[in-house]
Amino acid sequence: MDTIAGLFNYWIVIVLMMIGFYVVIADSNLIKKIIGLNIFQTSVFILYISVAKIDGGAAPILEDGITNYVNPLPHVLILTAIVVGIATTALGLALIVRIKEAYNTIEEDEIHEKDGTL
Repeated sequence: MDTIAGLFNYWIVIVLMMIGFYVVIADSNLIKKIIGLNIFQTSVFILYISVAKIDGGAAPILEDGITNYVNPLPHVLILTAIVVGIATTALGLALIVRIKEAYNTIEEDEIHEKDGTL
């Protein structure tokens, strides 16, 4: 039982990844697809932070008596990824606004019907 409780973060990551992936694949609404991508992206953030965690690790500040430090690089990379994710979401929503103006819908199936594809 301790093993399952100790891997709780990884179970949350798996559940969030599958929810995000399902929303992206199954839904035809473009805004819901963006939300699914954000859920998937958040699960990746949680995964990287979970992997970077060290039991008993201290902040990487040199002090006497502390020998076990946490590597700050994964945390910095996640901060950068959050900024990139926000920019990607903003770009995706801007594209959806343009698609709505052009096709008067944000449903993928209706866009394909109006465009004559698929």
